Order: sequence, then C-alpha cells, then structure tokens
Amino acid sequence: MNILKFFTAGSVDDGKSTLIGRLLYDTDSILADQLEALQSSNRKNDDGTIDLAILTDGLRAEREQGITIDVAYKYFQTEKRKFIIADTPGHIQYTRNMVTGASTANLAIILIDARNSVVEQTIRHSYIVSLLGIKHVVVCINKMDMVDYSETVYNSIIEKYKVLAQQLKLEDVTYIPVSALKGDNVVQNSGNMEWYEGESLLHFLEQVDTDHLDRSQLARMPVQWVVRPQTDELHDYRGYAGRVLSGTFNLNDKVNVLPSGASSTIEKIEFFDEELDAAHAGESVIIHLKDDVDISRGDTIVNAAALPQESKLIEADLCWMDARALDTSIMYNIQHNSKVTKCKISEILHKVDINTLEKHAADEFKLNDIGRVIVKTADALAFDLYDDNRANGSAILVDSRTNLTVGALMFRAAVE
Repeated sequence: MNILKFFTAGSVDDGKSTLIGRLLYDTDSILADQLEALQSSNRKNDDGTIDLAILTDGLRAEREQGITIDVAYKYFQTEKRKFIIADTPGHIQYTRNMVTGASTANLAIILIDARNSVVEQTIRHSYIVSLLGIKHVVVCINKMDMVDYSETVYNSIIEKYKVLAQQLKLEDVTYIPVSALKGDNVVQNSGNMEWYEGESLLHFLEQVDTDHLDRSQLARMPVQWVVRPQTDELHDYRGYAGRVLSGTFNLNDKVNVLPSGASSTIEKIEFFDEELDAAHAGESVIIHLKDDVDISRGDTIVNAAALPQESKLIEADLCWMDARALDTSIMYNIQHNSKVTKCKISEILHKVDINTLEKHAADEFKLNDIGRVIVKTADALAFDLYDDNRANGSAILVDSRTNLTVGALMFRAAVE
C-alpha cells in the first residue's frame, strides 16, 4: 500500500482545516478520545454542528483566532492507500510555513471559496506549487452550499483558474466542487450537484498515480556513515550507509563517487540482515563496492550513466525564512543532503512579487521573500536541477551564528 503525501492551501477562511477534518471524520479516522473532545468542544458551526477544523488547529492561538498558523500533519488510510496530510497556513505572514509543509508533497489541494473566486492568495499559493515542482494539483471549489450549488459559478471559477494554471505551467489540474462543511463530494459524491460527473475528492486521491514522478535512472545516495566495525569477525568489512534519494541501484551497477569522481561497481547491497538485488528510492541500505575507494560522509554515490552536475556557483530560487534579513556579506552553511559546506549569496538576481508574479530588482531579502539568487559554495556540490530531480535539487541555508534554518533553495542551473 503506497503513501500519498499532499498538502492543502487556500486563503484565510477558505475551509482548509474543515476539509481535512471532514476527510478524517467521514473515513472514521478519528480516535475515540479525539471524537469525545470534538463533541464536547464549545466551538460549533453556525448551524450547531461540530466544527471539524478543531482536529487540525492544535495551537491555542489557532483555536482562538480560527485560523491556521503552523503546519499540522495528519495521517489516515483507507483500504486502497495511506495518506499524510499537511495542513498549511494561508496567510502571507506564514509563507515559510507553507513552503515547509509543501516541500515533500506529491500533490497539492488548492481551495477556492466559491463566493470569492480566484483571489490574490490563490495566485500566491499556485505560484508556490509551481515553484516547488508539484505536478498534481486539485482545485477544490469549496462552500458550494453557499452559492446554491451553482454550476455556473463553478464553471466561471474554472475558466479563471485555467488562465493562471497556463501562466504557471501547471499541467495536471483537476477541479472538484465541494462543501467541506456539509460533506458534499469530499468522501462521497453529492446528490446536490447532479450536474457534476466527476469523482469525489477521496476517490480521486485513492486513484491518482504519482509513481511515474520518480526519476528511476537518476540513482543518488548521499553517504551518511562509513561502516567499519573493525572486529575480528568483520575485519575487512567496509560499507557505505545512506538513504537512496532517487532512482534504483542494482547489483553490478557501475557507479561514481562524487566529488572525487572515483568509479567502482556495486558488489553487495544490505538491508538489515538481508542482501538485496536492488535498492530503490526511499530505502535505507548499506552499499559495498568492489574497489577500495576513499569515501566519507557527505559524498554521493551516483549512477555512472547519469551523472549530476557539479559546481561551486549555482543559480537557485530562494525562499527566505528568517526574521533577520539576508546578509550578503557573511558566510552561511549550506546543507545539501548530508553534505555541509560554507557559502555566500554572491548576487540577488531578482525578487518575485508572489501576489502579482512580477519580478523586481532587489538588494535585500526579508522574511517570506522569494526570488532568484547566485550561491557561491566553498566545496563543489553534486546536484541535479530541481525540475529534473527534486530530491537532489534542493538545499537549506543555516545561519551558523544561531544554527537556525534561514532559507530554502531550489537549484535551477550551474553557473559557468
């Protein structure tokens, strides 16, 4: 049973938390003590029914204000699939939280209030989906009960969003009219919208295929640990432990070790006490090579037939996440998988107004700003372009003074 990771985004009060609560409630995925607390809660809807948003609003400030602030992760499963949901905040003040929640998602659910149609925040959320390379998008046109389940309203919103999707190059977009409050088209198809011939949201999520997004030939494994027991029984044992980021490694595959460029062949693949014929993306294994190669933590084992790029000068999109503004005069730590090295932001190419999608010249980056920069690293990084391989095309910036993560990077090109 495979896992689908998705996140929800929408304007404040578009009903993100209510939609997730409805999914959990109608699939019987709520624990008994949660259900009891939900039923005894003082927070009710206007019609006296339970406010399902309570299930994801974990912070006191969220419950008091009725908004989402932090990223809330929820887990549930049906007979067909397991799901990990990230409920992300919609307000521009919490853009960094949304980027964090969306960064590992396979699919995005963008909510649009049927009464308000496409608004400024819809543009911002769709831009972030495009920026992060999320291929599958579901546009849930919510609160259909408040526009009398009008097909005309639904169609007009679709036409407006199609223009935005084309501008952002979002190709796989599915539209579903829902009422999270009433449950229409969330788990079961609604009798209130007989004109809608598509499937319910849950049925779509159970069926959508995201497996083809894996770049199987781009086999990458950053080395996390060199295993040398140095015992009498395992005197010559030398293995390289790590998690396969992408692709597949097979026995007898020819591989290169970066940044040294040394080449060898896979002799053995271990998983606990088992020996495997192949290691796939997401699996943590120990790889043995036929040759004695100088490898240390931070090096990357890659498929020799599909090498990544190597450079100390990289053009990247940057999302700034710190209250303290970017300082181009100081060194930051850049962490690319298990590789950590020093870097500087040598140039700010532009900043994006994520409400209008316009690009502007800039000389500073503040909290929640997004734009394009040139990163200069002390050591060369072995990376793929983010559009080709998300797993090996991103990194984080860490301020060594505070040890806080201050930025998220998506690599777009190696600079000559």
